[in-house]
Amino acid sequence: MPTLGVISDTHGLLRDEAIALLEGVDHIIHAGDIGDPKIIERLETIAPVSAIRGNIDRDHWAATYPETLRMRLFDSEIFVIHDRKDLAFSPGETDIDLVISGHSHRSNIEMLDGVLYLNPGSTGPRRFKLPITLATVQISNGRLVPQIHEIA
Repeated sequence: MPTLGVISDTHGLLRDEAIALLEGVDHIIHAGDIGDPKIIERLETIAPVSAIRGNIDRDHWAATYPETLRMRLFDSEIFVIHDRKDLAFSPGETDIDLVISGHSHRSNIEMLDGVLYLNPGSTGPRRFKLPITLATVQISNGRLVPQIHEIA
């Protein structure tokens, strides 16, 4: 059963605990606010990575990452956007199975109009008193099983 690692809002900090939780996943998606290109390089030592840029990713290196990403992975149609509020269409009216976003630093799993919406939270520097989290999604026969993992 393929497993997707989902991370966001690292803001230049990739914790050892996050690395440990991602070990063994088949693909990693970073939903923006990377903060440092070395984050992606380190993630690529674990599994293939697909990433978008977020609102803090403004340096020259970030131009290589798109603002959104639509991809087919493990027989699932996935759309990645940094801030879910910026969605300019209704995923429920498409063949998208999973929408991944970040930005809020708050982890969330929601099913809406047959589409799974996942925000893994943030693994970067703590913001307010929010927990440090990332997510995994097990994919089996078109079924998506998300899980939020709290680091600290």
